[in-house]
Amino acid sequence: MASLLFMSDPFDKGDVTQALEAGAEGLLVPAVAVDEAASLSRTPVESLDGVERVALQSKADEERAAEALAAGGTVLLERGWEIIPVENLLAVGEGTLYAACESAERARLAAEVLERGVDGVVLEGNVLDDLRAVREMLHAGALGVELLPARVTAIKPSGMGHRVCVDTLSRLDRGAGLLTGNSSGFTFLVHGETESNPYVASRPFRVNAGAVHAYVSLPGDRTKYLEELGAGDEVLVVGHDGATRPAVVGRSKVEQRPMLLIEAEVLSDSGRAQGTVFLQNAETIRLVRPGGEPVSVVSLKPGDEVLVRVDQAGRHFGRRVAEDIEEK
Repeated sequence: MASLLFMSDPFDKGDVTQALEAGAEGLLVPAVAVDEAASLSRTPVESLDGVERVALQSKADEERAAEALAAGGTVLLERGWEIIPVENLLAVGEGTLYAACESAERARLAAEVLERGVDGVVLEGNVLDDLRAVREMLHAGALGVELLPARVTAIKPSGMGHRVCVDTLSRLDRGAGLLTGNSSGFTFLVHGETESNPYVASRPFRVNAGAVHAYVSLPGDRTKYLEELGAGDEVLVVGHDGATRPAVVGRSKVEQRPMLLIEAEVLSDSGRAQGTVFLQNAETIRLVRPGGEPVSVVSLKPGDEVLVRVDQAGRHFGRRVAEDIEEK
């Protein structure tokens, strides 16, 4: 996944401060400004003196960039680059390749070249407003995820178990939550605690996400077990329309509670997919109907439809693997 860098040349402290607040993951500044930039945060700072800056206007420019990469150097492609030369440079396989981008759309293009992308997307002061959008796109995937309506087939009390409340640094909107499930290939959209009732106040930063063993979706097409989440990790917040964004975990709270086993299935032209999830047996835990309306697990009935994601099962340490695997 490409990292998001902000370049300030000449150095402008105000622009750099705004970029850091917007989520820049690295800074590129002139050598004389490295110490001042480093004093603003713990974000990595790189001197432009050690970067080969190349405007791709001819084959000779491409060859100069390739030589620098082959020697293990860092190359920054100036704005105006074209796809084919970037593909050629990625094939070199050495060094570090950055691409300056004039818009969020160009940043997405740079991040997707050869389905691998450059090592870093670089924005400058006059596209500062795009920085937040670019960061979310890089971390969560600009295209979001596909959610499908699944028919609930059973709801069964399943005794006591340890469940995980995920408290994030973000407020979730109505219709949004986390994707969790007993299989990485079939996950349920578990709604955030945005709803209030006469007995419990809303906690829109929280998702009571499921049992400790369940998979939870992360940015970058990764998963973790809910048990493994801790402060500082990122999770993938998903809206009922499939839009995604990253959220940082503030804390993960594990407690023993009565649980429900929920079973559902998706019928499509490609066949039948089934999945399950264990959720706490309580009114405040909700799944999401296809229109975005939250539905409590205690009022859920067989035949109701809820949103799920159907994917290819098979993960190794949270990353997708191509192997024959069945999760039940």
